[in-house]
Amino acid sequence: MEKETTAQKTQKILALLSLVLLILFFSVMNQAFRSIDNVVAILLATCVNGILALGVTFVIITGGIDLSLGTAMTFSAVVAGIAITKLNVPVFFGVLIGIMVGGLCGFVNGFASAKMKLPPFIATMGMMMITKGLSIFITSAVPIYFNKHPAYNAIALGSIFGIPRLYNAILIYILMCLIAWILLSYTIVGRYCYAIGSNDEAVRLSGIKVVNWKILIFTICGSFVGMAGIVMTSRLTSVQPGLGSGYELEAIAAAVIGGTSLSGGEGGIQGTIIGAFIMSVLTNGLRIMSVKQELQSVVIGMVLMLAVYLDIVRRDRAAKTV
Repeated sequence: MEKETTAQKTQKILALLSLVLLILFFSVMNQAFRSIDNVVAILLATCVNGILALGVTFVIITGGIDLSLGTAMTFSAVVAGIAITKLNVPVFFGVLIGIMVGGLCGFVNGFASAKMKLPPFIATMGMMMITKGLSIFITSAVPIYFNKHPAYNAIALGSIFGIPRLYNAILIYILMCLIAWILLSYTIVGRYCYAIGSNDEAVRLSGIKVVNWKILIFTICGSFVGMAGIVMTSRLTSVQPGLGSGYELEAIAAAVIGGTSLSGGEGGIQGTIIGAFIMSVLTNGLRIMSVKQELQSVVIGMVLMLAVYLDIVRRDRAAKTV
């Protein structure tokens, strides 16, 4: 398991304290925030953004970025939706198709940035535009509904234990968190994530095929994106082709707030989970207080800028102490 520095532990603690303070603030400002229904709504919202944040954490730790998260998520769900509703593919295989499409998008991102040497920012921005256009073109901008496929809707809103409000989406998120944590903490994938993010040239000189590992890491991120698309559209009981833009920023913000450095080499799943809840609580709380959508975007943008600034300050201080 990757050992955390004192600064990283401090940032994680500060993120947790920030989450607690946000919950206390919104609870005092509006009683509706404390209702069980609203708590469940926060959990369900975190499931989608949280899964995206888990996936992009791997990429950011390597020093990369993925701006195609939101639109690739929608495109994965579009393909899965067409397979299920138009081609009559069984729901289970339709879900697998959606996850594989997400993985394919990640593979292309990784190939373009690692093999073709395109900056990850440009490669993933291109994928963002491609998947957005394909989603609208394939569906002719017409939503796909799953009214005749209750098994698909049950993926997110069903309850395998029969416990009210313990939706499958929440269980899926917990499972994805465990998978991401194990991959990053106890496997060679995680070790190479940190090593590549810290010094990819040193890793390359040691005989490791950095290009192949970067492609694999982007593919893993894409698989998480595909799963997020399934959970989101199952919860909505439909696929909206134009949906997706903006999700990438909240997912990246969640990872950065949780301590994952945009410079690479640092980060962890526990911090990302905390960051995802911060974003969900903040968005939900502002909505409960009837803050306009435009101002919500302003606040989220400011939070992202603050998180990146604090990361820069922390890394500068760490460099001076070396």
